Amino acid sequence: MHTKIFNARLMRRTLYLLGLLALASAFTVSAKEYTLLNVSYDVSRELYKDINAAFSEYWLKQTGDQVTIQQSHDGSSKQAAAVIAGLEADVVTMNQQTDIDKIAAKGLISKDWRSRFPNNSSPYTSTTVFLVRKGNPKNIKDWGDLIKPENVVILSNPKTSGNARYSYLAAWGYALRKLGSEAKAQEFVTQLFKHVPILSTGGRAATNAFIQNNTGDVLLTFENEAFLIANEVGADKFDVVIPSVSIIADHPVAIVEPVANKKGTTKIAEAYLGFLWTDAGQEIIAKHHYRPRNPEILAHYAQQFAKLELFSITDIIPGGWEAAQRIHFADGGLFDQIYTP
Repeated sequence: MHTKIFNARLMRRTLYLLGLLALASAFTVSAKEYTLLNVSYDVSRELYKDINAAFSEYWLKQTGDQVTIQQSHDGSSKQAAAVIAGLEADVVTMNQQTDIDKIAAKGLISKDWRSRFPNNSSPYTSTTVFLVRKGNPKNIKDWGDLIKPENVVILSNPKTSGNARYSYLAAWGYALRKLGSEAKAQEFVTQLFKHVPILSTGGRAATNAFIQNNTGDVLLTFENEAFLIANEVGADKFDVVIPSVSIIADHPVAIVEPVANKKGTTKIAEAYLGFLWTDAGQEIIAKHHYRPRNPEILAHYAQQFAKLELFSITDIIPGGWEAAQRIHFADGGLFDQIYTP
């Protein structure tokens, strides 16, 4: 009798274990591996390195599938041109709308991409601040100080870099408000670029010129880049200076539908970008000194963000980015008239 009971139990346990093995085998067979390419702007390397690791772990737990996100970084407009030329990005994470609009105009991104995610598909913002040598030896405190004699200003090229376009427009907005007319603003920005000896293609290249080549007295760049350098790279070499006013810099994202559809990664690409709005994603964004959209997380990290007056592009240029691109940055526009290499 005891032998029959033992055998029955043994049989049930064996069947149970076989069932688990079958499920594990089926799970192993069904698990897939995917690769996404995120084409992004120049100074977002560190942010997306951490976002990518967190999302890969999240996706594995949710689906059992492995996903690897590859990164590509350069000046934002240069990156947009590369995608248009055939670089097969699953997603783009840019620092201004016009670069995504250029890709959308070629049919590679849905023209209603702004409505695909919250906040006009912009999961975080930043602004333009100054990075100076330790102790601020040139006593640079605001935009007007940039055009003082002998001050050398470093920034990237507004024709290829969204980072630089924000710097240019922040200076324009300051002058427009301070001096009261577009003519005066143009005169101020013209004077500013007389203090710029070189124009790099992207924000990180400008950073390297400033911190590695020891070129210039002040670097104009995004808040996150300035604090990354001051806090982590050279706390004993650099200080961050917060100007009185600056511009709100939206950082929009979009799916490159033809590529994602061809690769079968559309669902993952959408989840990857959506992850930026999750609490986990917003925490990582804040830790990298970008301003998250989640008001509670923004409030929690409020002490690390500069306190200054912020204006939007529509506050200084009616028509927003479309008008700014046409008036200032298109070939033959105001920037071409202002800047002489």
